[in-house]
Amino acid sequence: MAWLTALSILAVCHTGLAAYTKFPEGFTFGVATASHQIEGAWNVSGKSENVWDRLTHTRPEMIADGTNGDVACDSYHRYLEDVEELTYLGVDFYRFSLSWSRILPTGFSDHVNPDGIRYYNALLDALAEKNIEPLVTLFHWDLPQSLQDLGGWTNSKMVDYFRDYSDVCYREFGDKIKSWITINEPYEVCEDAYGDIKKAPALDSHGIGNYLCSDNLLKAHAESYHLYNEKYRPTQNGTVMISINSIWYEPSDPENAEQVALAETANQFKFGWFAHPIFTNEGGYPEVMIENVAKQSAAEGFSKPRLEQFDDYWIQRIKGTSDFLGINHYATHLITGPGVDPIAKSPSWLKDTGSITSLEVGGDSASEWLRVVPTGFANLLRWCKSSYNDPPIYITENGFSDRGTLQDYGRIQYYNDYLSAILDVIYDDGVRVLGYTAWTLMDNFEWRAGFTEPFGFYHVDITDPDLPRTPKLSADYYRQLVANRELPQDERFKDPANKYKEEL
Repeated sequence: MAWLTALSILAVCHTGLAAYTKFPEGFTFGVATASHQIEGAWNVSGKSENVWDRLTHTRPEMIADGTNGDVACDSYHRYLEDVEELTYLGVDFYRFSLSWSRILPTGFSDHVNPDGIRYYNALLDALAEKNIEPLVTLFHWDLPQSLQDLGGWTNSKMVDYFRDYSDVCYREFGDKIKSWITINEPYEVCEDAYGDIKKAPALDSHGIGNYLCSDNLLKAHAESYHLYNEKYRPTQNGTVMISINSIWYEPSDPENAEQVALAETANQFKFGWFAHPIFTNEGGYPEVMIENVAKQSAAEGFSKPRLEQFDDYWIQRIKGTSDFLGINHYATHLITGPGVDPIAKSPSWLKDTGSITSLEVGGDSASEWLRVVPTGFANLLRWCKSSYNDPPIYITENGFSDRGTLQDYGRIQYYNDYLSAILDVIYDDGVRVLGYTAWTLMDNFEWRAGFTEPFGFYHVDITDPDLPRTPKLSADYYRQLVANRELPQDERFKDPANKYKEEL
């Protein structure tokens, strides 16, 4: 791969030039949301408490603005308004997630909540009326608290519990849903929730809980896939995939062989942690990850590696369990050298990577971690093609945060540049990207950022009890993009004198 220096990356980011503008025949466009971020109705109609309910109610100081998802966008009651927003955008599909605790209040399959089933069937029917295909995620971080009380994803029984939950969803909704995602962003689930305090349940079992989580989560994904493949696919004829997120890592000096190798290691630790077991011929965790963690574990005095390789049964059971590669991507970071990152705990995933990172690259957003580097996205896609047997790819999330403005030129520029990068790799490199999902339909509860870093096409005024949805300029941009299957050239979407930077 021809690595770009930080300076050349920035130069490409700011040219605004696009070699290609038209998307291939059959390419599809959608938008995404997640149940806890938009539904509200946190304790009504039979829904039970989930880990985010518990965190925001007991530790509100951990949320940037002290908000929670109790009401959020109130999509539980206003889903028809949301469908109208989708209709205005003209999208081919809508990616949303099911709330485990709304469907199975105990967390187990012994009690199926009829109101939860009714709600999702009503939403699915409303989408069908508008010819919008559902792309549905089974698990988007909102684990029932009852299961967390048993250890959550560090408990090996979660493999069975997730399979049972999947069975209920496939059975109840499979006649209306033909595209499934088992688990959203396993890195965030395992590293940020069990290895750190960035996400609920915020256990901070660094270097241990995160690896226990990945072991169970990958097995649970595989069992859900095999369940669908054997029991439901013959009659429902749908597809199942996993959605893996990654910050892309570049060497700050592409002429430095050590940095190049460290960037590859970091990408294996981030993306390969969950992609390698599923999408490679050999299966299992990346070799460099196994070696690094074993070496660090021994140096730290552990009797055996904190990350255990799967046995032969599970290596074979997990391999190939995704019909597509779902990719969530937002940002690129730089690798500056070997060593222990100053913020790394011991033991920890970050220490195990053996590298130091920097955010000194690309453009700004409202999120500290979101560095705008479209060429990094292109490099990630090329890397996935070469690393994972040229898989068919769906971009299942991509988006931009600002401080909340209806004239959101920064968001439009972000989408235009990142979509241009996708076109480049489709036409120049033959990367099989089949569809694109923008994050997100409307401003919502952005986890620990609360409502301070909006990503939506629609502004939601959470200070108004009616929670009105107001389209931003980016909604018109995306609408035109979807209608014409081409990057819009309309002058309305060009930022006058970098006005968006004033908003940041």
